Amino acid sequence: NDNVFKLFDHDWVLVTSGTLESFNTLTASWGGMGILWEKEVAMVVVRPVRHTFQFMEASPMFTVAAFEEKYRPALRLCGRKSGRDGDKAREAGLTPVQGLNGGIYFREARLVWECRKMYWHDFDPERFLDVKMHKFYPKKDYHRLYVGEIVSVMARFTEGDATPPPAVRARGVA
Repeated sequence: NDNVFKLFDHDWVLVTSGTLESFNTLTASWGGMGILWEKEVAMVVVRPVRHTFQFMEASPMFTVAAFEEKYRPALRLCGRKSGRDGDKAREAGLTPVQGLNGGIYFREARLVWECRKMYWHDFDPERFLDVKMHKFYPKKDYHRLYVGEIVSVMARFTEGDATPPPAVRARGVA
């Protein structure tokens, strides 16, 4: 029942990639979800200068995780600190776990989409049809778009929910 526009733009999400032994996460407020190539997909963008970029490149999986409002300080920290400088997930009080398909997410998340990378594309400023888009790139550090097939969804049931969501839903499984 979540509004994906609110999840990204207002609530923020964590995008995580790697393995339990070596991963990184970043706070994202840009991205989307939909249907592409007859698959349910999540789309995220990562700048090549971000530490998470190397993990996105190396791993076949990434996760998109939403949190309750009480985790806003943790998401803020994960957006401001670089994983190059230390273990920001631990500093934020987040517990990494491995998903059904090998993706890394955090136990504290209330909703997680585990995604298998299908496609990537670098933003090309020559193709910006609205000149106002250039304001987002004063350093010319254009995002790479990743499209991932959503292969599992995990939701946390919290007290007060009228109807508990299924704990796990994998594509093709009722």
